[in-house]
Amino acid sequence: MRTFSDLIVCEHCDSVYRRRTLLPGEVARCGRCAAILYRAQRLDIAGWLALTLAAAIVFVIANVCPVIHISLQGLHNDATLWESATALARGPIALIAVPFALSIIVFPLVQISLFAWVLLHASVGRRAPGFAPVMRLLAALRPWSMVEVCLLGILVAVVKLSNFLQVTPGAGLWATAGLMMLIMLIANRDTQRLWELTEPKPPASV
Repeated sequence: MRTFSDLIVCEHCDSVYRRRTLLPGEVARCGRCAAILYRAQRLDIAGWLALTLAAAIVFVIANVCPVIHISLQGLHNDATLWESATALARGPIALIAVPFALSIIVFPLVQISLFAWVLLHASVGRRAPGFAPVMRLLAALRPWSMVEVCLLGILVAVVKLSNFLQVTPGAGLWATAGLMMLIMLIANRDTQRLWELTEPKPPASV
C-alpha cells in the first residue's frame, strides 16, 4: 500500500493539506475548521524515546507504590491504583472497575509499550514491524487514556477524606502526576513525523 508522508488530513473535517516545515513555535491549523494539524517539533527521536522510557519507569512506580496513606485511631491502610480497581470490582458499582482499569492502567501501558517499540526502531532509522497497525492503534488509544481524570479523582478523594481521616499522599500519587505529564508529552506529539523519518528509501538507480 502506498503512503503519502507529505500530506496530512484534518482529524475533524477530513481536509487534506501538504505538509511544510514549521519554524520553532509555529502551529499549522486547518483552513476550514481551524483545528490544529501539527506543531513544530522541538524534540528529536532520541529525546522522544527518553521521555517514553521515563514514562515506563514512572508507570511502574505509580502502580506499585501506594497512592494515599490513610490513618484512623492507630489503624493504617494504603491504596494503590490496582487495589482501587479491585475495590471497585467488589463494590456495588463493579461495572465501573472495568473502564477504570482500562483507561487508567491498561491503555497507558499499551501506549507506552507501543511508543517504545516504534521509537526504538526509529532511533536506528528503521520502521518497526507492524508499524502501520501500531500507529493506527496509538491514534485510537489517545482519547481513551485518562490518567488526568484519575489524578483529579484522587485529589478530590484526598480533600474529602481529610475531613474525617488522616490522609497523606504516597509516592504513587506523585508518580501518577508525573505519568500524566509524560503521556501528554509523548502521545500528543506529531506522530506523522515518524512516518517521514522511517519511510523506506527507494532503491538507487543503476
